[in-house]
Amino acid sequence: MTTSTNTGTTTIGTTSTGTTSTGTPAPATTTAAPTTTAAPTATATAATAIAATATAPAPGAGPVRFDTKIAVLLREDLATWQRLNVTAFLVSGLGSAFPEVIGEPYEDGDGVRCLSMFRQPVLVFEGTKETLTAAHARVLSRSLPRAVFTGDLFATGNDRDNRAAVRAVRTADLDLVGLAVYGPKNAVDKVLKGARMHP
Repeated sequence: MTTSTNTGTTTIGTTSTGTTSTGTPAPATTTAAPTTTAAPTATATAATAIAATATAPAPGAGPVRFDTKIAVLLREDLATWQRLNVTAFLVSGLGSAFPEVIGEPYEDGDGVRCLSMFRQPVLVFEGTKETLTAAHARVLSRSLPRAVFTGDLFATGNDRDNRAAVRAVRTADLDLVGLAVYGPKNAVDKVLKGARMHP
């Protein structure tokens, strides 16, 4: 349940030659046709902005800070098991869409390797249904990468049915119970206005 263009520039020129009034060849002149550039989509613009800020922190002994943020916003009336389930599903597609958020594989003291995980924290928030609806509207207006979880998905049992359940409802009518967003810290903070940290 996740979502994510190319621009190109083409210049065509013409060259003309002539003679002067004395009969000597005149210098060749080149006239360039107007340059046309395909307009980037909002999604491409957002992805470019995120890529520009999603740089790995410099190695060293100092504190590690990131210019991007991974956040999950949950509806406050969810049961405990629902909160855990929704959070797990919401962040599951982020690594495939943005590989830079995945760190190096883990390895214990005996050399036994484990899978990689996110390179940075996942911050979890909660809020009212109205807070969630407002946050969803803001994330759409900013074209930030997002994942949604609706109440209908508690009754389905596979990805095919999950996607069909979301597709069957118009954007404004989605029964949102969870939202994940990734992007520059300032942009994500604005999306989450009114939400509070999960206890």
